[in-house]
Amino acid sequence: LILGASSVDDVFVIVIFSILIGMYTGLNNSIMMKLAEIPASIILGIGVGALTGYILYHLFERFKLRATKMTIVVVAVSIILTWLEEELKTKIAMSALLGVMTVGFIILEKTEIRAHKISQKLSKVWIFAEILLFVLVGAQVNIKVAWGAGLAGAALIFVALIGRSIGTYFCVMGTELNFKERLFCVISYIPKATVQAAIGAVPLEAGVRTGDIILAIAVLSILLTAPIGAIGITVTGEKWLEKQKVRH
Repeated sequence: LILGASSVDDVFVIVIFSILIGMYTGLNNSIMMKLAEIPASIILGIGVGALTGYILYHLFERFKLRATKMTIVVVAVSIILTWLEEELKTKIAMSALLGVMTVGFIILEKTEIRAHKISQKLSKVWIFAEILLFVLVGAQVNIKVAWGAGLAGAALIFVALIGRSIGTYFCVMGTELNFKERLFCVISYIPKATVQAAIGAVPLEAGVRTGDIILAIAVLSILLTAPIGAIGITVTGEKWLEKQKVRH
């Protein structure tokens, strides 16, 4: 539940963020048109991703590819979808990231064994990619600006986390989860890292006037929430959660 919800949450955030950046930079002067692009990009992204996922599933079923080759194919298709979004952005809105995620959902639903094999291969690639991502973000941070925005940035992050935590708890109300499990879901949504690292520098590169401050706060959110969330998940997970018995 947490893994799926957080993944969808990340993609929706990135989609809305990209549209807002487009509105700010004047790529489209019509605010209503940009707002209309949000559901359109989500629906089209899911549709294209679902179609691509089914094609890949039948391809894997027919040719019985090994895990390494399937991973290369999935990565190549993901790059093509991202390129397609960039090429069509002036004509039609499409969320390539949501499409890529849908591809993974379809493969997992249709052939779980292959999906886990692909996931294991990608996790090895992520070890290097994660280091590269955070090093590049760190290299762009203006330390003086980060220090100057420290208290105000921390207050902003704290207020946002309160709202996010309340929203998370409301979302799991009415489910079969008990009170402690609901609180664990809230704690699990505290850490911020990859999305902030991936898009924190985008406003600065796009020429946003306060782009350096946005980047500094994005980095500050990682420094504050990642360790707190990780510790909270580890401590409360051991005490509040019951381990599910796996049937063989």
